[in-house]
Amino acid sequence: MRPLITTIFAAAAIAAMPAAASAMERLAPEERLAKLLDGRAAGPPQNCIQLSSVSSSQVIDKTAIVYRIGSTLWVNRPEGGAGSLDDDDILITRLSTGQLCSIDTVQLQDRSSNMYSGFVSLGKFVPYRRVKGE
Repeated sequence: MRPLITTIFAAAAIAAMPAAASAMERLAPEERLAKLLDGRAAGPPQNCIQLSSVSSSQVIDKTAIVYRIGSTLWVNRPEGGAGSLDDDDILITRLSTGQLCSIDTVQLQDRSSNMYSGFVSLGKFVPYRRVKGE
C-alpha cells in the first residue's frame, strides 16, 4: 500500500510542476502590454480607427484593448469600465459607421458562458509603430 501512495504523491508533484512554471511566467497586465509594445514608439492619439481595417484585437486584463491594423498596434485604454476587461472576453461592437471612435462603447461577453460580462467606454487610440532599425 505504501508504494502506491508514494507513487500517487510523486505523480501529483510532477503534474503540478508545469502549472507552477506557467503561473510564474504569467506577467502582470502592464508587463504584458509593455512586452507586446517592445520595439515600438507611440504616435499621436487619434479619436477613431477604421474598423474594417482591423485584422485582430487583443484584450489585456483590466488594462487595454489592442487593435492590429497592418503592422501598427492601436492601444485603447478605456475611459470607463477597464476593470471589467478579461482576456477571455469576446468584444461585441455595434456601430452606425465604419469607424470605432473614442465615444463608442464595447460590450464584453464571457467566452465560456456566453453571458454578458460588462462594457467599456473607449478612450483615444494610440498608434504604436516599429522603430526603424530594430
